This record gives sequence, structure tokens and C-alpha cells, in this order.
Amino acid sequence: MKPTIKTLILAIIAIFTYSCKQEVTPPQAVGPIPSERQLAWQELEYYAFIHFNMNTFTDMEWGLGGESPKSFNPTDLDVNQWVSVAKEAGMKGIIITAKHHDGFCLWPTETTEHSIKNAPYKNGKGDLIKELSEACKEGGLKFGVYLSPWDRNNEHYGNPEYVKIFHEQLRELLTNYGDIFEVWFDGANGGSGYYGGANETRKIDNKTYYEWDKAVSIVRELQPNAVIFSDGGPDIRWVGNEDGKANATNWSIMRRDEIYPGWPRYKELRGGHEDGTHWLPAEADVSIRPGWYYHASEDHQVKTLEELIDIYYKSVGRNASFLLNLPVDKRGLVHELDEQQLIALRKQLDKDFAENLALNTKVVASNYRGNDDNFSPELLIDDNKTTYWATDNEITEANVIFSFSEPTAINRIVLQEYILLGQRVQNFTVEVLKDNDWETVATETTIGYKRILRFDTQTISKLRVSIQKAKGAITLSNVELYKAPNLLVLPTIKQNKEGVITMHVPDENISIFYTLDGSTPTKNSMKYEKPFVVQEAKELNVIAVNTDTNEQTEVKKVMLEYTKKKWEVFSVTSGKMEEAAKFIDNDPATYFSSEKEPNEIQSVVINLGEKIIIKGFTYTPMQARFPNGLITDYTFLVSEHGKKWKEVSKGEFGNIQNNRIKQQINFNPVEAKYIKLIANKTTGEGITTTIAEIGVIKAD
Repeated sequence: MKPTIKTLILAIIAIFTYSCKQEVTPPQAVGPIPSERQLAWQELEYYAFIHFNMNTFTDMEWGLGGESPKSFNPTDLDVNQWVSVAKEAGMKGIIITAKHHDGFCLWPTETTEHSIKNAPYKNGKGDLIKELSEACKEGGLKFGVYLSPWDRNNEHYGNPEYVKIFHEQLRELLTNYGDIFEVWFDGANGGSGYYGGANETRKIDNKTYYEWDKAVSIVRELQPNAVIFSDGGPDIRWVGNEDGKANATNWSIMRRDEIYPGWPRYKELRGGHEDGTHWLPAEADVSIRPGWYYHASEDHQVKTLEELIDIYYKSVGRNASFLLNLPVDKRGLVHELDEQQLIALRKQLDKDFAENLALNTKVVASNYRGNDDNFSPELLIDDNKTTYWATDNEITEANVIFSFSEPTAINRIVLQEYILLGQRVQNFTVEVLKDNDWETVATETTIGYKRILRFDTQTISKLRVSIQKAKGAITLSNVELYKAPNLLVLPTIKQNKEGVITMHVPDENISIFYTLDGSTPTKNSMKYEKPFVVQEAKELNVIAVNTDTNEQTEVKKVMLEYTKKKWEVFSVTSGKMEEAAKFIDNDPATYFSSEKEPNEIQSVVINLGEKIIIKGFTYTPMQARFPNGLITDYTFLVSEHGKKWKEVSKGEFGNIQNNRIKQQINFNPVEAKYIKLIANKTTGEGITTTIAEIGVIKAD
């Protein structure tokens, strides 16, 4: 069939129109942009730190350097277990402490005898860096190394000769163990140490001593795809705290030339510099326990699911990567309690981000670049990281609206900028359309590689993201919307000195039910609505219930003690009297400490405010990260008037150094108005005594 004259004319017009259409070019980059290695690192988002070294076996955080290599002797080391746990937890890589400040090397280095080659492990034939690197490769995880510049063992530290040793150690690690994705340099440098037996303090200039330009060159030469971490990079920066949380305003750029390892203005690292000169994104590091190394005494202090979820949203959700430390124990395994929480976190995140509801929306924008489909707002939901919505050059304030075909419940939004062209957004809002009115649910500043916002569940027909200020044309690559389920966890319970009970769950849609008579609570039990008072010893049983699904937690049992409302501290042997009230405030996070080097055995006396019959007492040891002065041997006495004392119990708190939980001692009922606790022996040097809490068990 021959084309008609009309068809030919229309075809000619279309060809002419297409040939005359001006090509729409992409926006120009604004400010610093990431390198290829930085881009690859940004996509990892969540990976593991492994602190396992000499400190694991000496029960320290910072070893002094004089430890014997023979101390390093794990009984059941299994790097495949590490990899399996990390992988199941959703982590993308592992960074291992190849050498910490004490100088002990986990590989058979030629630079020092203070290494695994002189340890009992595998009769000196072990190479933990090789074992882990191969396990990571087989398991599909990235592998990285931490190498401490400081070395408290090496006799040459502080002199030029040590710098050559440090550089050679770096070469060994980057040459013999396959691909490295990250090289981690600590900012702690110089101070007291063993130093080959000198046992002295040595100071260095952090900026110049290590010849950082040469160290960087070694990494670039041997592992060109590896990113380098330190306070100031050059590739990624410390987030400025060990809490794992970035600032809500977090720029991926900084004035890098001002920064060096040990930089004193570390607080600026939490949010970056809006006028930064280099791409220097943040890595948020935190341990799953209070310490970086394994300590049995912290088995009861593994971070809760609520804490881990919050850290995730304030690291990955605030334009930083999440480096979560797993302190491998003396066996050489990730501890069961840590593994349990890691898997709980993974399961909750899978629930939170199960279904991207933005895929069900129609997307329109107030402006898109040249009205060209290559920059259409629909690209925000095409699941393609290489495409992006962009505005015209002069448009630095615009909005994009997501419309649902029917009312939809949401409580999470994920936003990502197209960072290949720089980080631009300075201010933005998120609004929802309810009953034909726009309601603001978030007013924020930066976005960067990824920003995740949590807000109360909203059932809506439309959502609007308004960029109110940007450094140039807006370039967003991705927007996702989710309805995360209610976070169902056991409530935290507190009872103050006056007996007031408060309970907390992180999600307002979770209900709490409780009993005070020892029975098992159900949804028909008393519902917690507001704080209430309990002044007598009671057994409190609690459950949390998801009212949307009727799911509930297991029962949490708390033994409430007789109230301390009338209590007063009568005397302490030493220490500040005004601080003594901390051991009767019913808050185990606070503690009282006697003088550091007292001349006599310490004791404390408490006035109960009335005569009561007691049948036991409790002692809660100090819960802080670096405990000291824990009571191991005690004497407990009672008195009616605070003058004549009767001993009712004497003994020890077994293994309290490794089990810092509340200790309960029972004895035959006795009347008392005053009680005295004597610390016959304590942990650590001297006879310093610390107490978090003292309580009594009232007889029925």
C-alpha cells in the first residue's frame, strides 16, 4: 500500500521538528563529586568491624604493648562463623583489627616478633588475615583492614625507623591478601607504652610523623580501589563520635586540607562542611556492646533492637555508612547474644522496607529539565540509580508530588540525590494531603547519598516533597515510600526512688499490659496508661501487644524492691557526700565512687527512715564502660539506731567482674532502721569502691 500525500507531509514535518529540537544537556556538577572508589563504597551502606586481637585475651581496650604473644590463644576460632553471621545480618563486608595500639599483629609479619607467629594459635603457623580474607571472598563479602599507626610495643616508635616499619606493615597487608575495600587508620596516636621495655611516654606530631603522603601512595599503588578512612580521609571520614550517629544535617563534603588524624575539632565531622572542598562522606562506627573488645562483663549490655534500629536510621538514614563492631570472644566466635540481636535487626529492617509503595504512584513535578523525558520525575521510581529527575538550571526550588489511586498508609520516606553531580539540597519539606489540606510531616536540610525519614503513620492520597533551597539545579535519583510495621519490643521499665513506675515502648501503637500479683499478663490485664506508684516489693509482669496484628511479646518479669522514698545516706568512709545519693536513686546508670586511693576499707551507711523487717539486700555494680572498684567480698550489717551493729551476712559476689548484674543476698529476717555495706575487697588496684545501687528485700 502506497503512502498518501498527507502521510508523507506529516512524516516530513515530524522529521523536521525532531531535527530542530534542541538537545537538553545534563546539569553541570556542583562542588566536589565522589570518585569511583567512593561511589562503590557508598553503596555498601552497612558492614562489620571485628575487634579481635590481644586485648580480647587480656580483657582490656587499649593494651600497653608488653603483653606476651602466648596470651593470644583462641580455643574454637572460626572465621567462617564470622562471615556467616555478618552475611545473614545483611552486612556487605568485614574490617578486621590487623594490629591495634598494643602492636600485636594478626599476620606473620616480617617487621616484628610481636605477632601471631609466636602465639600458640596453630603452633605459630596461623595467619588470621589470610583466613578471614579467604572466608570473605568465599562468602561474597568485602574485606578491609584496620592498622593502628600507634604501636605501644615497638621500641622504635617515635623515631623515623618506626615509620618505615609502619609503611612496610601496610605493604604486607595490601600485597598478600587479595582485594581490600577499605584501609582504616585510627586517630589515637602517641602516649605511654611498653616500647620494647622502656615503659615511657612518647609524643609525636600527628600531622607529619607518619608521612601520610607516602602511606596514601602505598594504598593507591597496591589497592587502587580501596577507600582510606581516618579523621580526614582522604576518602571517608570518621563521624566524630562512637555512637554510630551522624547529625541530621550531614554534608558529604569537607574542607579536607584542614583535617588530620587526631583533629581536635572532631565535632565538625558529624555534619561536614557546607562549603567543603573535597568529597569526604562520613562513616558512623559503633560497637554492639559498650566496649570495642569482648568482655564477659558486658554480656548483659548488648544493644537492644530499639537501640540498633535507632542507630541505623541515624547513620544510613542520615547520609552516612554504618560500621557495626562485633567483639569476637575468647573462643574466637561472634557471641550468641550479639548474633541474636544482629538477626533481630535484619528481620526488622526487612519488615520496615518490605514494599516500596511509591511504585504504585503517579509522579508529577513543578519543573523538569527542558520537559525532556531523560529528566522526568517518573525516573524517581524507576529503580535505576543511573537516572534522575532534574530541574532547569535556574530552578533551585521545586516540588514533586506522588499520587495514590486510593488512600494509602505510609510512615517512611527514602530520598537520594544523584551524587555524581554533587550534593545540592540545603532545605526540603515533606507534606501529605489529608482531607484536601497539605500537612507537613518533616522539615529537613540535607539529603546526599541517602536520607531516610520516620514519621507517624499517615493515610494519604498524595505526598509532596518540596526542595526549598539547593546549590544548583535539583538532581534527585530515587524516592521510596514504605509502611513500616509497629516496632514490637519489650518495654523498658524504670522505678524511681519514690516508687514511681514508668514504662516505654518506641512505637505509640504498641500497648503495654501488666500484673502485680505474680500472674501472667494478657490483653485483659491492666493497661499501662501513665506512671503509677508501687512502694512495696512486688513482682511486675509485663507484655507488649501490637494492636494492629494482635502479636505480643514474651513476658518480662521485674522484681520491684521496697521503695527508697524515706532513705538517706547516713555516712560514707570517703568520697563526696553529695554524690552518695546516686546509690539510692534507683538508677543503675549512675554510680558513687570513693576516693581513688583511700587508706582504709570502705563502707557506706544508709538510714531507711523507719524500722522494717528485711530478709536480704541487693548490690548493683558500676555499669559504665570502664568499671573499677567492684565489690567482690562484702560484709552486711544492720542496726536499730546506727550505733550498735549486727552482722547478718558476709561473703563474696562470685565472678562479678565478668557478670555485672544486680547481686541478691538472702538471710534470715531481721529488724533494721540502718544498714551498712562494707567492701572488704574490690576489683582493680587499691581499695577504691564503686556502687551503682543498694537495695533491701523486705520480709512479707
